[in-house]
Amino acid sequence: MQFDRRAGVFLHVTALPGPHGIGDLGEGARRFLDWLAAAEQSYWQFCPLGPTASVHGDSPYQAYSAFAGNPLLVSLDRLVAAGHLDESDLEPVPEFSAHEVDYDRVREYKADRLRTAAERFHDGDGPGIDEEERDAFARFRERESAWLADYALFMALRTRHDGAWTSWPEPIRARDSEALAAAREDLADEIAYREYVQFVFDRQWRAVRSYAHDRGVDLVGDLPIYVALDSADVWANPEVFDLDADGRPAAVAGVPPNPGDDGQRWGNPVYDWETLRANDYGWWIRRLERLFDLADVTRIDHFKGFDEFWAIPAEADSPAAGEWRDAPGHDFFETLQRRLGDLPFVVEDLGFLDQGLVDLRDRFGFPSMRVPHYADWCREGDMYQPMHYPENSVAYTSTHDTDTLVGYYESLSDEQRSCLEYNIGAGAELTWSMIEAVWRSDSVLAFTTMQDVLGLDSHARFNEPGTTDGNWAWRATAAAFDEDLAARLARVTDEHIRN
Repeated sequence: MQFDRRAGVFLHVTALPGPHGIGDLGEGARRFLDWLAAAEQSYWQFCPLGPTASVHGDSPYQAYSAFAGNPLLVSLDRLVAAGHLDESDLEPVPEFSAHEVDYDRVREYKADRLRTAAERFHDGDGPGIDEEERDAFARFRERESAWLADYALFMALRTRHDGAWTSWPEPIRARDSEALAAAREDLADEIAYREYVQFVFDRQWRAVRSYAHDRGVDLVGDLPIYVALDSADVWANPEVFDLDADGRPAAVAGVPPNPGDDGQRWGNPVYDWETLRANDYGWWIRRLERLFDLADVTRIDHFKGFDEFWAIPAEADSPAAGEWRDAPGHDFFETLQRRLGDLPFVVEDLGFLDQGLVDLRDRFGFPSMRVPHYADWCREGDMYQPMHYPENSVAYTSTHDTDTLVGYYESLSDEQRSCLEYNIGAGAELTWSMIEAVWRSDSVLAFTTMQDVLGLDSHARFNEPGTTDGNWAWRATAAAFDEDLAARLARVTDEHIRN
């Protein structure tokens, strides 16, 4: 897929302003899209949208499903407008922080209201709940049946057994057909609730996407290469993964040690690529069809894993115990092209940038990532300095996984700071100097974060890889979407021909 020279802003949905403790698909999303349009931005980028788990620190990269939407992102105000809730149902609203998400409090508050809405919907007890609404729900269930039925049953069973599927009773854990049939009957109400939440998430998301398109903004989604072990994906599709005879991972994903670090053991099950290839990558095709239905462009996280992947024996604690294994790379993406057509991918190729990865990336023309945080500012010609970015790349001022620009700048040595200032001509405002440098670069796409637009320091960092506490919590307030900031970003975008 060929991209035009454009620009955008990263802001995860949870970080939007809103009245119920977390960003959602209501007014905050529309206000941000209006701001993007005023700033002449072409893209809104965000993290994965799946249902997050408190046990994983609510990381969007460890979701219960690669297909489902996060119930916490459903706008309760939109459910009131749709006639599925009354205004009084939202009371009392706790005193949520406008600056960060308290996921446990938000989950408790929203779950009660979503259950009330689901009960009214299925009972037909609401001013907006008519035959047309029921028909829309039936069409959604049929359209998304390939994943919805298993996901809803998985979540119902997880609620019943209060834990991961690997600890469920054997017949259910092993998906015995009679046990599954009995569970579907016994848990019918809970399943109906889970299906309803996905229905309203899907409807609200499509409304936001339509609002974005009306303002000339496309959506950039995120594709984590791996899924969580405790997910409907692994439970319902064990043949897709490298599991042992008891249905537990034989090997888990991670990255090997590098100079200066011990590597990372992520714990996600790795894929059984031989079985996937034999089945023409059917599970992946379904996954991408769903993602392409929700977003216009997709960032592939950890692209290296499609060339070769680091597999750590499940019983090993150290990432160093792993080994590189081949992934299907070229055959996989050739199959996707044949089945899906143009592939709207940009790829995260930071880190293990070897020849195999480069050959795979360039064979399909996927733009690569460039982030100034990885630059040696005193080294002439460094590939991560904006003046050296190639055209077929996506340039960022920072990402969800890095510190903010201000935090990064403050962490540099005096020598590196001096070289950075020399290279980008940094004036009094470092962040805008870097935005200018990234926008000026040859990269076909340029992105900044809302934190960098606002000039925030490390307190606004969104995620620190390898840690589980304090991540994914930062939120923007409504005041962040300032007209003067939009006008300033629009001027930079105009000057560097990215509008």
